[in-house]
Amino acid sequence: MPRLDDPLPHDQHATVSFRDGVPVSARFDDPYYSLQDGAAECAYVFLAGNDLPARFRDGFHIAELGFGTGLNLLVALAAWEGTGLTGSFHFTSFEAFPLSAAHTATALAQLPVNRAHAAKLTDAIATGRTRFPVGPAEVTLIVGDARTTLPEWDGRVDAWFLDGFAPARNPELWEPTLMMQVARHTASNGSFATYTAAGSVRRALDAAGFKVSRRTGFGRKRHMTTGRLR
Repeated sequence: MPRLDDPLPHDQHATVSFRDGVPVSARFDDPYYSLQDGAAECAYVFLAGNDLPARFRDGFHIAELGFGTGLNLLVALAAWEGTGLTGSFHFTSFEAFPLSAAHTATALAQLPVNRAHAAKLTDAIATGRTRFPVGPAEVTLIVGDARTTLPEWDGRVDAWFLDGFAPARNPELWEPTLMMQVARHTASNGSFATYTAAGSVRRALDAAGFKVSRRTGFGRKRHMTTGRLR
């Protein structure tokens, strides 16, 4: 695993195009978030799906598979600040192909996020940092294939945002062995939420040790999936 303070090589950046202001991955031919309303989707799936912000406390740890534009981070930050809590929380993201600072800025400019936080995030990406604060969030970006980097990591997570591209397009990020690693790095009573309700993903998470539930999905999606560690 690369050192967390190593700068990110430019050739590791994702290749994207934009569709109505939404970045679309050239590698996976899939948008980074809902074409309908990315910020609302994030709040519905990842915050509500993990019973947040009700569970927030000083030192709370969120981790995600797939950093993308950083939208999930910024939505979580807004939720934290809306509670009036003091202290800070950890936000760790595993990302194989990060967006460039320019593409990040273009994407976030279209979204209802805190502009000061978005600028700080974009600046950190531009300088290649992989560990940095954004407001009360202590951010760690772990670059590389999560199938390699997550097993080598020593953290424990209170809430997972499983936000890889669709399982049909990016099956590597939903493999049963990786879901086992997600469970192994989950704290007692920890949770996950994801937009997908694919049967293979639900079965993998159940086998990994989560009590899995299917819920109504966001917008046009019929279902999504949540769970708590058994």
